[in-house]
Amino acid sequence: MNTPAVFTLENLRFWKDSAPLQLAVLGDPVAHSASPPMHMAALGACGLSHTYGRIHIRPEELPEAISLLTESAFIGVNLTIPHKTAILPLLNTVDPHAKVMGAVNTVRFKEGRLTGYNTDGKGLTRAIEEDFGVKLGALRVLILGAGGGAGRAVALQCALEGCPKITLVNRTREKAEALAHEIASLAGLPQPPPIITALGTDSVTLSAHMEATDIILQCSSLGMKEGDPSPLPLRFLRSEHLVYDTIYSRPTQLLADAHAAGARASNGLSMLLHQGALAFEIWFQREAPVDAMRDALRLFRAAASR
Repeated sequence: MNTPAVFTLENLRFWKDSAPLQLAVLGDPVAHSASPPMHMAALGACGLSHTYGRIHIRPEELPEAISLLTESAFIGVNLTIPHKTAILPLLNTVDPHAKVMGAVNTVRFKEGRLTGYNTDGKGLTRAIEEDFGVKLGALRVLILGAGGGAGRAVALQCALEGCPKITLVNRTREKAEALAHEIASLAGLPQPPPIITALGTDSVTLSAHMEATDIILQCSSLGMKEGDPSPLPLRFLRSEHLVYDTIYSRPTQLLADAHAAGARASNGLSMLLHQGALAFEIWFQREAPVDAMRDALRLFRAAASR
């Protein structure tokens, strides 16, 4: 019998003591996730016989799914859209960093208790250092799509890392302003606190802020669909800029424009890699085999682009 590429809540109801998985990513949608090949490579490299898969869980199904997984001797799960905040009331404990981020993307199951973590932000920090050879905290950042979701997590991580200047850009300026206030109110930020500016995408001052930017972090959904335009005009890009697009499923117009401008650019595959490596380390309390995970992601992306 072939193992389905994506499991559902209906499958979970019949697993009990015979679950074919011990680790999984939960999302809606989830069929596109690159996490399974990455984590299966990690498990194989470490000689572990566990299996990691995809489980399609709708928002209203999450409480039952978590309850069933707890009964199935699961080791852990990753959460993707739309479950990163909905999981919070279902946990016994939330890691302090995840509390600050207000979202959880990794859960560890141990003796019937669930602990939530957030590895997205720290994964970004590792990715920037690996891809560009610089510390995120030393850079003046401009974040596109800074209204919520990925943009919020990235902005909070930049503040926690000590970035001296954070420019938040969102189509709805009010959302960027709300995020700016949230960051400014965080306790325990490195000193001096960052200079934070909130702008709409149509702001006449955006060009001036680009002049005082070292790295552009693209967190909006623009680029996920074929034919999507860049969220930033090409004329704003300079060869001195670093450009990081969190989208990894396809080449985006922003990355094409960055290369045309002579800027160094990278996509979100490295962030996926490092947040996954951190999750592996949480589950197994051992160093993740990052090279094996990276190779698996490259193969997955190459196969998906054919």
